[in-house]
Amino acid sequence: MRDGTVSGDMYGERIYHDPCTFAQGVSGPNGEGDVWYVDGTNGATGGPGTSWSKAFNTIQLAVTAAGPGDTIYVTAKDLTDFTGDPTSYAESIIIPAATSNLSIIGISRGRTQGGLPQVKTGTVTTTALLTVRAPGCLILNMGFNGAGSTGGGILLDDDYATKCAFGTTIANCHFKNCNVHATDGSKGGAIYTTSAGNCWQVLISGNKFYKNLADVVLVGTSNTSPQDWVIENNVFSSPAANVDVNLWLTGAGSGINGVVVKNNVFQQLPAIGSGSVLRYIDATGCTGMCIDNVFGCEGNVSGTALTFKAAGTGAKIPTTMHFCRNYGQSITDGESAELSIA
Repeated sequence: MRDGTVSGDMYGERIYHDPCTFAQGVSGPNGEGDVWYVDGTNGATGGPGTSWSKAFNTIQLAVTAAGPGDTIYVTAKDLTDFTGDPTSYAESIIIPAATSNLSIIGISRGRTQGGLPQVKTGTVTTTALLTVRAPGCLILNMGFNGAGSTGGGILLDDDYATKCAFGTTIANCHFKNCNVHATDGSKGGAIYTTSAGNCWQVLISGNKFYKNLADVVLVGTSNTSPQDWVIENNVFSSPAANVDVNLWLTGAGSGINGVVVKNNVFQQLPAIGSGSVLRYIDATGCTGMCIDNVFGCEGNVSGTALTFKAAGTGAKIPTTMHFCRNYGQSITDGESAELSIA
């Protein structure tokens, strides 16, 4: 006997929508909408995508078929290259404005790059790997590799009129090589907005970032400053020579109103050659909290203490952004030391 709900597909067949188990043993319900399946190895262009045996072979086919409140399950392609890069979905995906509350959920074997379904175009493009134009979407257990392109990872495309991305949750994903500019992280990166800003109520939780020029970027706020972002439990990019900034939250200077940056790991101080930001964080203009984070160093190679304040050399933290219980490596004895905003 199989568990799960039963429904009919377009051919009148009975399809069992079994619950899936995600990372950390979490079992995921199908949700209130229809369920679609993507298998890049065994699926087909013709779909209909209503079961694993009839799966789509691209994620965009499933997104195009989906409606509001639907769930898309994506399995990793069979590995054929053993040099350290998963076999990828070579596509750029767009969630249209009408498809609100869509979930794209990878069938995960953990948060590692090789344990997730990976999206990587494999060609030179200026288009993001995934563009979100609908509210309330969930992106879970997916890998994004921007190698060879300058479109970045996930673009939150919100013009406050015909498309929006408020209420987006991005969790348990892996981001690598996501760049929009060669050396200026303020232009975009692994997760970023357009220059209009907007995009309220975003949750970025439990992700692993590696070798991105920038990890989370508020490019601008020409329409509105976003509100109510939570950035928690992530491991941000290194090595230093590949990174310009981990969190660019200032936009053009007005920042995010009510952002919480909590319990993240910031590895090496960004130090890419000809970099424009070269800091862990620029939160100029933000209000909110920066709490319980670990920074890879308090002192730089010359032994000079980094500062975490409005014009800080480690991070720009304004007085409107409360900074407490954050730790780094002491420049005197190599042990942990609590960082001060003063």
